Amino acid sequence: MDDVDRIIEQWARERPDLETPAMAAFGRIYRIAHIMGARQEKVQNGFGITRGEFDVLATLRRAGRPYQLSPKALAASLMLTSGGMTGRLDRLEKAGLVTRSPDPDDRRGLVITLTPRGFEVIEEAVTAGLAAQREVFEQLPPADRERLSVLLRDLLALMG
Repeated sequence: MDDVDRIIEQWARERPDLETPAMAAFGRIYRIAHIMGARQEKVQNGFGITRGEFDVLATLRRAGRPYQLSPKALAASLMLTSGGMTGRLDRLEKAGLVTRSPDPDDRRGLVITLTPRGFEVIEEAVTAGLAAQREVFEQLPPADRERLSVLLRDLLALMG
């Protein structure tokens, strides 16, 4: 029995008319996300970056060579406002992890580029973060890992 089971039992006692399987499933998803988010943040902080900064560096890294995107493309990928993106870019540029330069294809635009140091940081941070995730995930049997991934993909697809 876990904390979610106890919550479900309390609702069953107080409101036996409620059907709570969805509450149980999403309660566990939320708790897993919260716990793993905190673990990932601890790993990322060890590299001198925040979770949000990790996301920017990872997006640039995944873009492939030359590891650059416009601020608008970064913001869209990360679902951020331009103001939210500007703050992250300011901190990353000050730390020497990205550069801003004029976009050669658009006189009014900028290009954000991962620096060699930024590349090194994201390579190490993504490897360490994945190791922390695997440490938990691989405690499940392989068939359950695959089944869980499929079920979560299907659920996410249903949501939009």
